[in-house]
Amino acid sequence: MSEDKYPSESGRRRFVKGVVGSAALSGVGVGGAATVDIATQPSGGGGGPTPYVGIELVGGPAPRGMPYIPVEIADNGDIRGVWPEVEEVTEAGTTYEVAQTQIGGQTYSSEWFQYCGRQNAQGVVPSADQDNTFVSIDSPPYEWQSSELSGGDPLNIEHFSDYDSWGNEIGDEGVGKPARARWRSEGTDSVLPVTVIRSPLIEEKAQQDGEVGEWYSAASAQGVIAYMNVCTHFCCVPGYKVSGDAATYDIANGVYCQCHQSRYDPFSPEFGTFVALPRPE
Repeated sequence: MSEDKYPSESGRRRFVKGVVGSAALSGVGVGGAATVDIATQPSGGGGGPTPYVGIELVGGPAPRGMPYIPVEIADNGDIRGVWPEVEEVTEAGTTYEVAQTQIGGQTYSSEWFQYCGRQNAQGVVPSADQDNTFVSIDSPPYEWQSSELSGGDPLNIEHFSDYDSWGNEIGDEGVGKPARARWRSEGTDSVLPVTVIRSPLIEEKAQQDGEVGEWYSAASAQGVIAYMNVCTHFCCVPGYKVSGDAATYDIANGVYCQCHQSRYDPFSPEFGTFVALPRPE
């Protein structure tokens, strides 16, 4: 945590003025979102009402869950985030690129990550030539990750072999083993911060019938999930099994944002719609 309480990883200082607009737009109802989109959409930017799937918001001031990143495991065991195929979309006479595809019965789109200033990140440009492998951050909050990995090392499924028993004295053991990573951020100024978790709970839910099972069976792999770790309230970087204070808010086995006490359940999907901010040309 940096001295001004906002981690440098969050990029909070770089776009504090834009956060106000982000927070305001996040509260706009879908019925009025089209008006906002017309007023703010630049050529090639996209944005506007966007269906998404995120980890469920269970309490606090955040307006919605943080978006999942569908996962795949490479042949060598490296854990990768799925990036959709790029296509051109024309709306109101404007043509722009978007990366989107159908996953688990949902429309997965690069626009899921266009909030909290990340619409300016090179990594969310649909056609950006970026590696989709999740790589370790430089100073992770987990002892196992600090001792086994250096910054920039790819996360591999073997790093999570003890996922069904791992614990760190916060919450219960065996709920899920985490790692902090960055994604599609090599050589860029704006990092896409990610949390990766391998959990037996996800393996179980991927076998269920219905919308939840369909999503996890398609968007997870070998019990591994990932999500964009940027709080939808004021763009802070929350923690899964990082702070002992999480128990005070009954979220020791979930995701807790220390800045303003927003709480999320990473093992429960939230299917909703939000107003994605336009991506600059």
